Amino acid sequence: MSTGTYYEGSNVKRSNSWLGGLIEDKARLRRVLMIGGVSLVAVVALTAWLTSGRYVGTDDSYVRAAKLMVTTDVSGLVKTVDVRAGQHVKKGQVLFTLDPHPFEIAVANSKAALEEARLGVLSSEAAYKALVAEVAAQQAQVRLAQTTYTRYAALAKSNAIAPQTLDQARSTLASAQATLAASQQNARTQLDKLLGNPDLPPEKAPAYLQAQAAYDEAVRQLNHATVRAPFDGDVTEVDSLQPGTLLISAMSSFSTTSAVGLVSTTDLWVEANMKETDLTHVRVGAPVDVTIDTYPGKTWSCHVGAIARATSGAFSALPSENASSNWVKVVQRIPVRIACDVKPSDPQLRAGMSAIVSIDTGERRWSRMFSNR
Repeated sequence: MSTGTYYEGSNVKRSNSWLGGLIEDKARLRRVLMIGGVSLVAVVALTAWLTSGRYVGTDDSYVRAAKLMVTTDVSGLVKTVDVRAGQHVKKGQVLFTLDPHPFEIAVANSKAALEEARLGVLSSEAAYKALVAEVAAQQAQVRLAQTTYTRYAALAKSNAIAPQTLDQARSTLASAQATLAASQQNARTQLDKLLGNPDLPPEKAPAYLQAQAAYDEAVRQLNHATVRAPFDGDVTEVDSLQPGTLLISAMSSFSTTSAVGLVSTTDLWVEANMKETDLTHVRVGAPVDVTIDTYPGKTWSCHVGAIARATSGAFSALPSENASSNWVKVVQRIPVRIACDVKPSDPQLRAGMSAIVSIDTGERRWSRMFSNR
């Protein structure tokens, strides 16, 4: 009985010893796994941090488009309005017209003045040639009067003629010389009008050029009486323009009439207000992924077109400046223009839509750390 009891006690001791070792091994394994897990998480986190930082972005972004209030630089009564609000128009399409009658009259008058200027040049050429012939004839008369006076002067020395005859010859010579001088002056005046060229082409004469400019201006104003779209776009404002409205020239300081509002459907871009701290490695031409809130799941492949030289508030009328002792530094926003190649099959973008941009800088943190050394 005692021997059996001894063996039973030995077995219990060995069993307890084995069980204790197993528990201790499990605790040790648990500690190893815990330390290894924490180390693995730390390594993964550090690796992710070092290899990240390549992309920067913002949701403070909006679709922008070229927009214009289309008007004209001539004044007149509106004759027709050929578009309506919301209508899509093509470049060159007629938006509205002014009454062309006053402009057509101006064109006719200036055309008549142009023809009159042409005839005036031809008349000046003919007058100059007539004066040249007249000068030649008067030069002959002066030579004859000079010869007569010289002969009479010689005869007067020998008292062969009366003094009155010599005086008359002298007077005739002086009169011929005066007439010749006047004709020569008239000829020079006519030649000056012809720019020194007696055969000057009419279209090169100053008077003709002035008349031509007036005619061209009249034609230009007539053409501007028909107002066309400068680019493809959508009409936004037109209700204030009605047939019979007196439209004052945009060049006039009294112009108060709005014409036709037009928003481009081809000249579109995204304006992203980026934090200044995110622009360190952003360069013009960097690829950008753009998503529009209106079209979830659709991504536009774009690129950085330009980076503004000033922050968003640098040109505001009342800049935010705080010179007091409780000043708090605020990260500034700098507008970045993002150009996108919009395809005809893409959803339609509209000015003012909210966007999210992600710029690929091509730089990771680990490369920056090594490049800075």
